[in-house]
Amino acid sequence: MSRQFIMEAAMLAIYGELLQPSSHVEYIIPYTSIMELYELQNSSELIMSNSEDDQHVKNQMKELTVYLEQPLNQKKIERALIIPWAKSAAIPLGELTTITVINAHDNEAYGESFDPVETELLLISQREHLPLLTDQFELIERIIEGGVQVQVYDIEDFQFAMEENVFNQTQSKTPFLTE
Repeated sequence: MSRQFIMEAAMLAIYGELLQPSSHVEYIIPYTSIMELYELQNSSELIMSNSEDDQHVKNQMKELTVYLEQPLNQKKIERALIIPWAKSAAIPLGELTTITVINAHDNEAYGESFDPVETELLLISQREHLPLLTDQFELIERIIEGGVQVQVYDIEDFQFAMEENVFNQTQSKTPFLTE
């Protein structure tokens, strides 16, 4: 049985372990976060605290964007971009890992509390009744403080989130928070 998580595309470049799960996982990613990859990989600002790690992550981002630009993958993504909230066909990233790109649209539902990509992540999570996976502790805090009805996991709890009992709770569509 496949697990599904909502997340930003950059997480795949930063956290290589997400590409080596113990069972099948599908990451649902807003298209705008893929566009952010281009900005991040070409930015002079450090993403990681160590310059060597930063260069490695930016190279991983470049590899991911090049992979997504391959004709078949690009065609899957472009089909999803025709209709708001449409999803691409699954794009394999490994033996047990796929991504699905969603054409989400920020509708400013959360005002200034969340940036546009964060808003899209929250809206997708609510719409799909799937948990959000992030490494941003501040985002988790704002979700909790704002009473946003989504299930959210810190990236460090990825293995816990992959467990069957947690997945079944997600499938019941009962929103709850965890950190």
